[in-house]
Amino acid sequence: MTTHITGTRDEWLAARLELLAAEKELTRRSDELARRRQELPWVRIGKEYRFETDEGSASLADLFCGRSQLLVYHFMFGPDYTAGCPSCSSIADGFNGFAVHLANHDVMLWAVSRAPLAKLQAYKRRMGWTFPWASSVGSEFNFDFNVSFTEEQQREGTVEYNYQRGGHAMDATPAPAPVAQFAATCGTDAPTYSRDRPGMSSFALEGDVVYHTYSTYARGLDGLWGMYQWLDRAPKGRNENGIWWRRHDEYERQ
Repeated sequence: MTTHITGTRDEWLAARLELLAAEKELTRRSDELARRRQELPWVRIGKEYRFETDEGSASLADLFCGRSQLLVYHFMFGPDYTAGCPSCSSIADGFNGFAVHLANHDVMLWAVSRAPLAKLQAYKRRMGWTFPWASSVGSEFNFDFNVSFTEEQQREGTVEYNYQRGGHAMDATPAPAPVAQFAATCGTDAPTYSRDRPGMSSFALEGDVVYHTYSTYARGLDGLWGMYQWLDRAPKGRNENGIWWRRHDEYERQ
């Protein structure tokens, strides 16, 4: 027998209509936030960044591939990792499906990581992904967009992530169990793992000028994490008790 509240169909419908009003209000608020994102001032990129791609060395402007808009997912895969972050991998599992739609709507989607290109290519093959993925190894790109940090910043406690200094679980000493657990799955230790962080950034190209338009980090990425959008609509919601997800090839066959 369920311990959850039960009721008649009429009671369910009345409660559902009340929730629907709240959902519509949330949708309107989300639309307003999207408009405000698009109204942010653009910042001209004055630095020359270089990336290694499957097609060779590329500039930030090259990543647009003829489009006027570029979305970059800052994928946690540091130079010393042996595999990509499981959380980033879960988010990236959705990229194959919608990257083609974005590309046909004047928007290019790329993942960018600090690991050498050969590591990214091997992991991409393992995961069965086809979306474009560039290495920023040797570039200041990740550091300038606040998704990579130095050992010195860690020691001095000057890491600024998600628009604030400190306060993130990955900054804690000793590292929380989930951080240590994820680090181990990436073949490294917690401090090394934590020198890279997740995020996404948006760019616009007008003429030969690239502009930075938006960046978000941490829980700001929830909307990109497809499985959570489904779980939030499942009967038991996220129903989490610690870290439960894995890379998609690491689950036991059911």
